[in-house]
Parts: sequence; structure tokens; C-alpha cells
Amino acid sequence: MDAGFTAEQEGIRRTLRELLHKRCGPEELRAALDTPAGHDPALWTALADQLGLPGLALPEAYGGIGCSVTELALAAEESGRTLAPSPLLATCVLAAPLILALGTDTQRAGLLPRIADGTLTAALAVPGADLATALALTGTGGGDWAGGGRAGGVQARRAGDGWRLYGQVDQVLDGHSAQLLVVGAHTGGFARSRTLLFLVTGDAAGLVRVRQTALDATRPQARVQLRDVEAELLGADDGDGVLGALSAVGDTTAAVLACEAVGAADRALQRTVEHVRQREQFGRAIGSFQAVKHRLADVYVQVQAARSAAYYAAWATTHGERVGGLALAQTLEALRGAAAEGIQLHGGIGFTWEHEAHLYFKRASGDELLFGPVHRLRAHAADAAHLFEQGWEVAV
Repeated sequence: MDAGFTAEQEGIRRTLRELLHKRCGPEELRAALDTPAGHDPALWTALADQLGLPGLALPEAYGGIGCSVTELALAAEESGRTLAPSPLLATCVLAAPLILALGTDTQRAGLLPRIADGTLTAALAVPGADLATALALTGTGGGDWAGGGRAGGVQARRAGDGWRLYGQVDQVLDGHSAQLLVVGAHTGGFARSRTLLFLVTGDAAGLVRVRQTALDATRPQARVQLRDVEAELLGADDGDGVLGALSAVGDTTAAVLACEAVGAADRALQRTVEHVRQREQFGRAIGSFQAVKHRLADVYVQVQAARSAAYYAAWATTHGERVGGLALAQTLEALRGAAAEGIQLHGGIGFTWEHEAHLYFKRASGDELLFGPVHRLRAHAADAAHLFEQGWEVAV
């Protein structure tokens, strides 16, 4: 592994950081959260036109830039610094790779170029308690989350040459504004029970989408109801590759989220250091007190260790290794620690709604609810590595 970044990778980071610094400051962030979409469409257009961000990790054959997951993860790190709300995670990290992996030639050619140029946004809608189940981050991802033939989840049935979906998904990232939904559904009854993915357009008849109040407002979520909605099957009818594709996307998502969390943790620490250097008590800056130095030193070590884990996970994803879940666990823990210390060391102002500190803490907590929690990410990684299997003999 080469620990250094290429000139192209450094250019992506630098350019994106400069653009977000100009277009996504604290005031712009809060204004974007209050819009119906939950993000600034003009910023998304700028990211697409100036950087080609939506197509960063898509093949050139479909209008993308052809970079790897590593470049996408580095872009997410810069996005995490400002907590920039955008369709990047839902569209480019969750939905687009599934279309690329499972879609027919016609589906890829019709959808991926529009995603790459930023004119089409998409979202992944999978039933269950959280995304982590379907993405095999905290379990084996066996497919029971889709409904398993029982009541609940989303059910699919044939209707002539097409399909109809009915059911409800309670947590869909950007589900209220996405122009395309990739919906996981169960079909086949008991005899041929299987999980399939379907494409549903945002204006389909019978589709009801309501934006929900989320703990982390920078990650808008929606409740999606499918009332006998017309849908198009994504890929083949056998469904053999669906669970494998979701698991692969889950590991990639974890690596990208890990880098994003590192960016957020680094920014939270930076803001706290700036504050303790300026805030005075007893005639001196509070940052000069040894106890404060020790606390921030511990946070710094956590963030640096998390950064190493995140970068390795981004690199490993492109080389066939799956360590995204472990990296995500470490980075979420580092972000939670950096945000909590930031709130404490900012004093009274750190608890106010007007300050940014709580947004970083909510990002850590919200991501744990969606993709964790940390102990389950680590437990699943331990199970996959067979660390605690019975029958091991310990030499004495």
C-alpha cells in the first residue's frame, strides 16, 4: 500500500475543499436544511459541473470519470468537514453502484449517464430497522429484511409484463426528493422466496413520500409508501446476485462513511482548538491549562488513528479486502469523542442551537443509528474473521 496520495487525488481534495468553503458555510448549511429538499440544488449542480463529483467513481463508458472508491472516499472526507447536505451518499454511494452491478445494459445506459452529470438523483429504499441489515454491515444480510413472505416490508407481484410493489419503508435517505428509487422487495412466496431490487420513478402513481424529522438534519430521511406502484425489475429475475451486490456496496459505503466521519471529526477538533486558544479564564487562555491539553491530545490521537483506518479501508476496497465495517466503527467512535469534547470545552455556548457543535455530535449519533452501532459493527467483523469460534485450543 502506498500511503501517499497522487497529484490527482490531492487536486480533488483541494478543489472540493475550496468550493465547499465558499458555498457551504454555517449560514448556507442551515439555509439548505430548511429547504424542501434538505440540500442546496445549486451546490449539487456546481459539484457536478465543476468537479464531476456524481460521476467520480462511475466508468467513463457511462459518462463518469472512472476513478476508484478511494477518490470518492477522499471527496466524502471533505464533504464531512462541512457536513454538506447533498445527494452524494444516497445517489453515488448507495444507488449507483447497484445499478452498475445488477442493471441490464439498457438500464445502465439510460440511468448512469444522468447520474454522472448530476441531473438524476437516486435513493436506496430497503425495509427493516436500518440500512446496516441489508448492507450486511452488522449481520449476514440474508434477505429477511425484505419481508420474507410475511406481513410487513415491501412485497412485489407480477402484473402482466411488469411488477407492482406494495409496502412501506420508514427510513430512506433523501427518499423525499430523489427522482429514482431503488427498492428492495420480497417476492415468490414460500416456494421461491427471494429478494429483488426494483426501479421506481419519483412521480409514479401510488407513491407517497413524506420527509421525516431526523436526529441528524444534515441527512434528510423520508417515509416511503408504495401503494400498488408500478416498478421495473433491476437486472435479472433470479435474484442470485442481489444479496452479494448489497454486501459489496455495504463495504464500500462503510469505507466512504469512515472517511466522511474523519473529515467531520478533524473539523470538530480544529474548531475546539481555535476556541480554547481564544477563550480566557483566570486571565489566561483555557487552552493553556494542562487538563484541557490532555483531553485534546487524546482526541487528536483518536482522530489520527481513525484517519489511518479510513484511508486503509478506502484502499482495501479496491483490492478485494473488506474492512470497511471495522474502519467505520473506529471513525464513528472518534467523531463522537471529538464532538462530545467540543461541546464540553466550548462551555455554555457549545450547548446552544445556534452553534455548530451539536451538528457534529448529531452526525455521529445519526450514523450510528443508521449504519451501526459501533459494537455491532465490530462484532460482525469478529464473526466474519472467526475470532471467537469454539474449539480453539490455547497452549499453556
